[in-house]
Amino acid sequence: YFHRLFHNRYLSMNTFEMNRRQTLLTAGMGVLSLGMPGMVMGRDKLDKRGKAVAAEKSCIFVLLCGGPSHLDTWDMKPYAPEEIRGPYRPISTKVPGMRINEMHTQLAQLTDHFTLINSMTHPGSISNHFDAMHNLLSGQSVKRVQQGVPDDQPYLGSFVAKHKPSRRNIVSNAWLIKCVGRPVFCAPNLALGGYLGSAYAPVFVGSANNHPAMENFTAPKIYDLADTKRLGQRRKLLGSIESNTLAKDALGQDWSDLREKAYDAMTRPEGREAFNLKREPVKVRERYGMHPLGQNLLLARRMVEAGVRFVTVNGWTGQADHDKKGPPSSSWDMHGGNMGMGNAFGNGSYGMGFCLPRLDQALSGLFTDLKERGMMDNTLVVVTGEFGRTPKVLTQKPPGRQHWPKCFSSILAGCGIAGGNVYGKSDKTGSYVTSNPVRPEELAATIYHALDIPLNEPQNNSGTSRPITTGKPVMELFG
Repeated sequence: YFHRLFHNRYLSMNTFEMNRRQTLLTAGMGVLSLGMPGMVMGRDKLDKRGKAVAAEKSCIFVLLCGGPSHLDTWDMKPYAPEEIRGPYRPISTKVPGMRINEMHTQLAQLTDHFTLINSMTHPGSISNHFDAMHNLLSGQSVKRVQQGVPDDQPYLGSFVAKHKPSRRNIVSNAWLIKCVGRPVFCAPNLALGGYLGSAYAPVFVGSANNHPAMENFTAPKIYDLADTKRLGQRRKLLGSIESNTLAKDALGQDWSDLREKAYDAMTRPEGREAFNLKREPVKVRERYGMHPLGQNLLLARRMVEAGVRFVTVNGWTGQADHDKKGPPSSSWDMHGGNMGMGNAFGNGSYGMGFCLPRLDQALSGLFTDLKERGMMDNTLVVVTGEFGRTPKVLTQKPPGRQHWPKCFSSILAGCGIAGGNVYGKSDKTGSYVTSNPVRPEELAATIYHALDIPLNEPQNNSGTSRPITTGKPVMELFG
């Protein structure tokens, strides 16, 4: 049965990439759950001692769900009227001329590590989380064909999993804390793989009640091999069958080799050990911050070290002790009293006084850690929301800002991105881009280019051919 299944599957495959179903079957574990998303793997590379080589390029994508205000974070307008500039003041940074929010005291000392883009924009007429998130993550500027019916464009992590599958981890594409609560914060293809299929969708890790800042945090069950002794017995049995029946069958030999690679990836301890944050020095954990965002970024670094190619981190900063508002979805959806979220400039769960210091600590911890561990050259870091916020502060009490897709800011670092640069510019009120606009297409192309993923190779879909993106990488961002 296995030989027939493997032989047929091999004939239909163009590469040696595998999803969870194929991995389990190939390792002789067909009785377990089938069709799990997000688990594709490429051919493993081992050194002379049988140890895995260092991971290839990976990406940590920090998604500030809800849309942070660019005017109150990284594109401040201190000379604009008060109703536009807000209550915060910018501070000087390590890079002359680059100024950011006064609560980013640690990031201010690390601005030579990253490039700041102040000209992100959605050119289409959208203003809701659902469309903006879809466009950002799919790398395109389109409005859905009809209300409630998204197109099937795969998201960034899915394309990375397809083109750069992990060589030593059963997970290539992961998402730390899936958005929950109101569905407006969840992109339509989030739990899918678009036209690539569910094998390329992310594996979701953690929840509001199970995240790495908690003492009892547990790893996803996908790394639970159950009865490892029985798994080994199945491997041996299948190997004995193949040795008698497939010795002269080239296709069968290829599948035999692939089964061994699958078994090795599943049993290698790196994937499971990445979730044991207690192995990290307390000093390192505290550097990131003992809160959901900080510990999820630390976990993302550990997962990248364990071979995961694309890790999306939900930018949820947690809940303020005195203000238990909001699920782990959208710390940055700061409407103020307009949506019952409290003062956008206050210290509640939806207030920048609470969220910005945690973001500052977590990002500075990540950049410092990657630099110290020699990982910046092979780890791309992207920090962005799905859009920005209105130039004018809403007049209702308590204050806040509304959605604004025409202009917002992002941070990029690592994988050849030059540090200490500010790219693009907005007008004097932060309303519109005045130079070097960067659409979702350009951002996606820049990410793919940084990760060495070919942009001109068409993606096959049921006989049709689509480009991975219609954008071009922003080469000025690279050093």
